[in-house]
Amino acid sequence: MNTQELITILKNRFSANMIRHKAIEWKEVEARILNNPKAISTLIYMEETKGEPDVIGVDDTTKKFQFVDCSKQSPAGRRSYCYDAPARLGRKKFPPLTSAVEEAEKNGLTLIDETIFRKLKTFGDYDTTTSSWLKTPQSIRSLGGAIFGNIRYDAVFIYHNGADSYYADRGYRGLLLL
Repeated sequence: MNTQELITILKNRFSANMIRHKAIEWKEVEARILNNPKAISTLIYMEETKGEPDVIGVDDTTKKFQFVDCSKQSPAGRRSYCYDAPARLGRKKFPPLTSAVEEAEKNGLTLIDETIFRKLKTFGDYDTTTSSWLKTPQSIRSLGGAIFGNIRYDAVFIYHNGADSYYADRGYRGLLLL
């Protein structure tokens, strides 16, 4: 995928989903994308792994646009990962090739947190048949756990699991601040 193809896809998605970014102008988003080659690579990765990235708001601290995977289910090209490198390396049997945190960082992303996951629910139902690893507080991670979320029965559920677990229907949603 080249830059122009990416811009066309993102512009069409942006226009079709104005509920996610009512007070944001596409021209400003496009300018930030085009002025940041690293962001272009990250957005292409998000798109090619079926994340359907879109702007869902502005970060309160940095004032940067929040690009998040808005695919209805956890991105199909980013599933079957345990949480992070220590969890992956600590598995005694059948460790996955990588982890959600490692894969996100390698591609210029961070995992979304519980707040952003809950914000997604305001735009519709996501992860109704899948689940997504979420950025886990250190207090939980230091005890060997990690959190993930899904939406069932029209409600957001945040759960815990051992960070070394991985499932075919659990992936991660990325966040790019731009």
